[in-house]
Amino acid sequence: MKLSKEEELLMQNGAHKHEKLTLEERLNVVRAGVLGANDGVLTVVGVLFSVGAATNNSFTLLIAGVSDLLACALSMASGEYASVSSQSDAEKVVVQKEAYRIKEQPALVEADLEQFYVGRGVSDQTATLIAKDLMQKQPLKAILETKYDVQLGHYVNPWEAALSSMICAALAGVVPLLAMVLLSRTQGMLVAILATTVASAIIGWASAKLGQGFVKKSIIRNIIIGLLTITIHYGIGLLF
Repeated sequence: MKLSKEEELLMQNGAHKHEKLTLEERLNVVRAGVLGANDGVLTVVGVLFSVGAATNNSFTLLIAGVSDLLACALSMASGEYASVSSQSDAEKVVVQKEAYRIKEQPALVEADLEQFYVGRGVSDQTATLIAKDLMQKQPLKAILETKYDVQLGHYVNPWEAALSSMICAALAGVVPLLAMVLLSRTQGMLVAILATTVASAIIGWASAKLGQGFVKKSIIRNIIIGLLTITIHYGIGLLF
């Protein structure tokens, strides 16, 4: 059993440039951005309130905030790159494994396709016909989509995830940083608290939408976590 020319091309070069990104590929970038923004706002505002409670020196506050902002952004980027790279590698290993099975054990692959359709209520006879037809056309594409929910040539991109996470982490921490540095201590803290509350609400909403969870509960939970982070770090700063 041989792969189709299109399947061989996709195995070698990945997705065609004119093809649109799959939903999983788009969600991968959005998810990375949401996580980056959440870490960005919480870590930066935590450091700002700790240092802000301990000193009135704006330059010290600026150095601490910028250092944490850069560290957080780079940390999120490297973490996302490592994580998504592992996922992408796992998908490519599956592709190679199934390509080998199609070449050496086509009957087993065909049986897997039959079982997939039987499990979804298709009669044995019809499932056999479908499996045979798929094995003649695009066997690799068929087995990947049915058995692993992987689309041939479309793999999550670690660079896109890393960039999304880094940018969102940096942007999320910029507003509280500028507020604490440019405004008076009281005004800066109030604006930072407001910015954290708004950012936490948006992140909670986005997380719930991505995970198909409870939107209201997610928003409230994220706001509480954000305000609790500020309170704890401010208390730590007062000790010094």
